[in-house]
Amino acid sequence: MHVEHHPLVRDFPDMREQLHSLRQSDRHFANLADSYEVLDKRICRIEDGVELLDDAALGALKQERVALKDDIARQLKRASGSCCGGCCG
Repeated sequence: MHVEHHPLVRDFPDMREQLHSLRQSDRHFANLADSYEVLDKRICRIEDGVELLDDAALGALKQERVALKDDIARQLKRASGSCCGGCCG
């Protein structure tokens, strides 16, 4: 079974330049993006059967991936001058 990766450039296609720029200028953002990509690749290996992990642990990894993506999205919005989403306003 083919499992589709969730690369950041596919999830945020209109923010490709901001992704690149923040990776170069913001160490924290670069670490978040790198962690996201490593985790996404691991999840795909598990779903492809290359790496074994029980369903509960896989679910926890997927939740971690969502949390990382949400954090990355907030930082991208903040960098583009939009609201970061934290104030609910």
